[in-house]
Amino acid sequence: MTIETTETTTADAAAGRPLLDVRDLTVTYASGAAAVRGVDLSVAAGQKLGVAGESGCGKSTLALALLRLLPAGTKVTGEVLLDGEDVLTMKWGRVRAVRWAGASVVFQGAMHSLNAVHRIGDQIAEPILLHKKATPAGAKKKARELLEHVGLPGARADAYPHELSGGQRQRVMIAMALACDPRLIIADEPTTALDVMIQAQILRLIEQLVAEQDLGLIMISHDLAVLSDTCDRLAVMYAGRVVEEGPAQEVYERARHPYGKALSAAFPRIGDLSSRFAPRGLPGDPPDPSALPSGCTFHPRCPEAIDACTTDDQTLRVAGPVHRAACVHVGVPEPSAPGVEGAP
Repeated sequence: MTIETTETTTADAAAGRPLLDVRDLTVTYASGAAAVRGVDLSVAAGQKLGVAGESGCGKSTLALALLRLLPAGTKVTGEVLLDGEDVLTMKWGRVRAVRWAGASVVFQGAMHSLNAVHRIGDQIAEPILLHKKATPAGAKKKARELLEHVGLPGARADAYPHELSGGQRQRVMIAMALACDPRLIIADEPTTALDVMIQAQILRLIEQLVAEQDLGLIMISHDLAVLSDTCDRLAVMYAGRVVEEGPAQEVYERARHPYGKALSAAFPRIGDLSSRFAPRGLPGDPPDPSALPSGCTFHPRCPEAIDACTTDDQTLRVAGPVHRAACVHVGVPEPSAPGVEGAP
């Protein structure tokens, strides 16, 4: 079965304009905490971008900011261009439409995201009824087709969330995200708390859907190994900034920023006894966004820090043809750091 998607026929799309283009995005909470600081990212149709980092590095805040899902009182500046249209300046009616038909989110913890007292088929059909103006019968039929598309029998549409396994509920979340034929999927820790077999199935499913429907994908995770295996490109965040970006396998295997190296080294590699018996990590935690250290924000935890790191902030530097890292030990600073671009 094939789920039809909305085609974009504008001149800009034909010219290769990014599906999503994030420019100098900054998010400051009402408390004064700067959770995202000057992030530049871009995602093309059919491209999978991974965003990695520890808890507290700004990954989920970034995801919520892309569709204006942050709490009242949060200050957001910059641009979030979805198909050339700035989400941050849209009227609320337009934002509500874009949240399903333009881009949608797969949140972590499906049991907390699904309504426990409604059948899953009704929950998938609800946005179809609202945004696609379908008849109840048509929306119900589409919900069953979507369930089959993510590997669940259509008959499971009559089940309640508690009657499904964790992996099945996560598939329901993916089906719901696809309900209105969005062009961009934002997956925030989509395999958290799933066993490794189910995790692998969900990741392969996401990859398949991206390829079949030419979707753009942003996958957020703390697991660099998962992202390197699933995504085309990888952006590593620390203290609200992108500190390294490039081809996913290259960043995972040959990270140039000390933080990227530490994330990669934290996961033992099969067949590598040194990493298996002595996995490395970092002491401490990411800094409080409301009290960031001076200079490079990573320097208090950095094993390669020098005196200049305590006073000089770092921007992305050339670390390879399509690889950049914000470290004083890497190359030379760029005149203006670009966002994450599509692989050549």
